[in-house]
Amino acid sequence: PVASSAAPATSAASTTASGSTLMGPDITETEVRSLFSLWNNALATGDSRIVAKRYANQAILLPTVSDVPRTDFDSIKDYFDAFLLKQPQGEILEGEIRIGDGWCQDAGIYEFTMGATGDKVKARYTYTYVFENNEWKIA
Repeated sequence: PVASSAAPATSAASTTASGSTLMGPDITETEVRSLFSLWNNALATGDSRIVAKRYANQAILLPTVSDVPRTDFDSIKDYFDAFLLKQPQGEILEGEIRIGDGWCQDAGIYEFTMGATGDKVKARYTYTYVFENNEWKIA
């Protein structure tokens, strides 16, 4: 599934050379929160390529359990190659949503259940999204 279903048809966007848009379509708080479900569903596939595709072309991933910033598709995929072995599934416990012109953000506390072990890990999260190639992607 793509995030375009989370974005109404109204749009005043202009595309940059990298495929990013300067302004995306309007998005509601409910739709912003649903973007987490798209990412969480990508985790459930166990395929690091599907997860990495949820990230924008110029994304910066600062993983909770890694001290290595990930700044391109290959390094993001590499992180998830290892993380997905734990069979993680996340649940947002509390969060705040912000919406701007061409971006939105969801930040708060979530908890992962690791299907491989049953362990639960609570952590802080911040997802900033940009509208790129006709869908909302994690920046």
